[in-house]
Amino acid sequence: MEQLDQLMAVMEAAFDPHWREAWTRQQVANSLAMPHTYAILADGSVKLANGSDPAAGFILARRAPGEEELLLIGVRPEMRGRGLGRFLIETFARRARDGGADRVFLEMRANNPAESLYRACGFEPIGRRPAYYRTLDGAKLDAITFARKL
Repeated sequence: MEQLDQLMAVMEAAFDPHWREAWTRQQVANSLAMPHTYAILADGSVKLANGSDPAAGFILARRAPGEEELLLIGVRPEMRGRGLGRFLIETFARRARDGGADRVFLEMRANNPAESLYRACGFEPIGRRPAYYRTLDGAKLDAITFARKL
């Protein structure tokens, strides 16, 4: 429960409602109840959270045979630019590799400023879904799928 509280606190701070990317508490709880879905929390000192420190960032991920998917990543705005996102992605990739995955995936909306981070971490675009996302004002944005070989 504490992990879910921390994750949701980061999500509330990190995700702009305009883009409609944040998940509800129930969506996250349902995902974490699934056997192959997990969260990685990080505190402000770029170490894995020990449960007593407020989380500064998180990854929600799902494991499948031979691959893993980064479902969500969030970093509190005041913690951005300090390497926390890269730390979380590299921790995710290491866990995936150690778990037997040979590729990891993620999906993002077109125009997401995190694209430069994903590319710097070795992700390359492999597909696109036109008009997949909708903003609060109704604008349609493509979804871009990225993959990284481990």
